[in-house]
Amino acid sequence: MLKALADYLVFGVFGMAPGSRLGEALDFFVYDTMKIFLLLTTIVYVVAVIRSYFSPERTRRILSHKREHVGNVLAALLGIVTPFCSCSAVPLFIGFVESGIPLGVTFSFLISSPMVNEVALIMLWGLFGWKIALIYIGSGVAVAVVAGMVIGRLRMERHVQDYVWEIKVGSAELLEQTFREKLEYASGYTVGLLKKIWPYVIVGIGLGAFIHGYAPEDLLVRYAGRDNPLAVPMAVLIGVPLYSNAAGIIPVVQALMEKGLPMGTVLAFMMAVTALSLPEAVILKNVLKTRLLCTFFGIVAAAIVVVGYMFNAIL
Repeated sequence: MLKALADYLVFGVFGMAPGSRLGEALDFFVYDTMKIFLLLTTIVYVVAVIRSYFSPERTRRILSHKREHVGNVLAALLGIVTPFCSCSAVPLFIGFVESGIPLGVTFSFLISSPMVNEVALIMLWGLFGWKIALIYIGSGVAVAVVAGMVIGRLRMERHVQDYVWEIKVGSAELLEQTFREKLEYASGYTVGLLKKIWPYVIVGIGLGAFIHGYAPEDLLVRYAGRDNPLAVPMAVLIGVPLYSNAAGIIPVVQALMEKGLPMGTVLAFMMAVTALSLPEAVILKNVLKTRLLCTFFGIVAAAIVVVGYMFNAIL
């Protein structure tokens, strides 16, 4: 129904010629804007209700005193449904360290939280089907678990900024909310999140629409197709300087796939954008010394490249 409405507005009301570059780009933009914001509003509200049960203090308590390999898996899974992004890296890192959570477990959480975004999961499910959505969540969790375990084995606690070990944060739990208060929180959270991210979503859709309508048919296949052995690391290198949340990058992913880019390469690009952004590096530099920061980025980037190659081979 949304596609029919988009076609009517673009080709009927606006009088664009079907098959023209501008018409196809505008049709892509209108349709994806309606679809993505409908999905966002619905899913973010539902997830916000779930998130209301997970305060930072409760999250830290759940992850404390766990055997490390179990903690890595639990931290990666918990990162999917907790309301923390890379902007929360500094206070979360301090809180996790203060609570005695192993460094590797902490990184599993910090990798999973921005990378494996539940909104992106639902949007991928709606756009590409459940198989691609499960590939996304499975590979994202795997990257978070493996990278966290590797960092934990390296024993790099001395490369955390000294002041972090000296800070003691409060452990008070948030007051319990009634279910009605949780629903009110979810409504406010949804409105606040949409106000915050709508420019990124629009820019992402616009970029996707431009690629859909104007990029030469063989451009992306020629430079990042299956025949290019360096396509996956190139996608990761291109993705790191960019900054977008998962919802904003989904329209770009859709356009890239429609142009023939292999799924593994697209997946690597999306993960690099959401999990290894330069703003995140700037934030983390406040709590990590250069060696640990570079190790973190290097390990995660290498894991993403492996995931990209693996799924290009499978798919």
